This record gives sequence, structure tokens and C-alpha cells, in this order.
Amino acid sequence: MATKEKITEKTLLGDIISKYPKAAEKLFQMGLMCVMCGMAQNETLEQGAIAHGLDPKKVVKELNKVIK
Repeated sequence: MATKEKITEKTLLGDIISKYPKAAEKLFQMGLMCVMCGMAQNETLEQGAIAHGLDPKKVVKELNKVIK
């Protein structure tokens, strides 16, 4: 049985947006408007979270709940 891939602090925002639409919605709700930004393709979740004053570990936890 294959294990489901999890989101980490090093996951690119662009990958999250393309692979996990519900996680992208959660990012938007959390104030990470990165879903609309061209920089998201090359920026990690950690970089985006810090830039928006969020704790990357908490963001990862919330996103993994969404994709579970």
C-alpha cells in the first residue's frame, strides 16, 4: 500500500496549488495570497509563511489536515 505524500515546509507553493486545490483554498483563508502570485511556483511553503508572518509548522499541520 502506497503512503500518501505529505506537505512539508520545503514543498513548493506551486506544487501545493496544483496538486491540492483544497489546500490552496486553506492557504488563501490563512492569508497566504500566494495562490494568485507568480512567485509561488518557486517559493517554498516555509518562505511564503514567514513572508506573511505565519508559523510554517502550524501552516503545514493545517494543510496536511485538509489533504488527509
